[in-house]
Amino acid sequence: MFAVIRTGGKQYTVAKDQVILVEKLEGKAGDKIDVEVLALDGKIGAPLVAGATVAAEILEQTRGDKVIIFKKRRRHNYRRKNGHRQHLTAIKITDIKG
Repeated sequence: MFAVIRTGGKQYTVAKDQVILVEKLEGKAGDKIDVEVLALDGKIGAPLVAGATVAAEILEQTRGDKVIIFKKRRRHNYRRKNGHRQHLTAIKITDIKG
């Protein structure tokens, strides 16, 4: 059984016991959360599937790899170098109910 969930403005196809990294969610490691279900085994919601729930457990709060932002304008002696690390949450899908 699989489901399409929405969190952090993105959509993920998930199955039971799968571990995924999503945009930062509030909570500590061990907390249980429910996420919005957009589709469940071929049933597509409008926009959510009625009565369907996906339960997940927060494993850890982490940060992603560093992304380098480099800006340059030629012939103007303009160079800017910046870095960014996105805050992420690792969650494990514990149950899919339809």
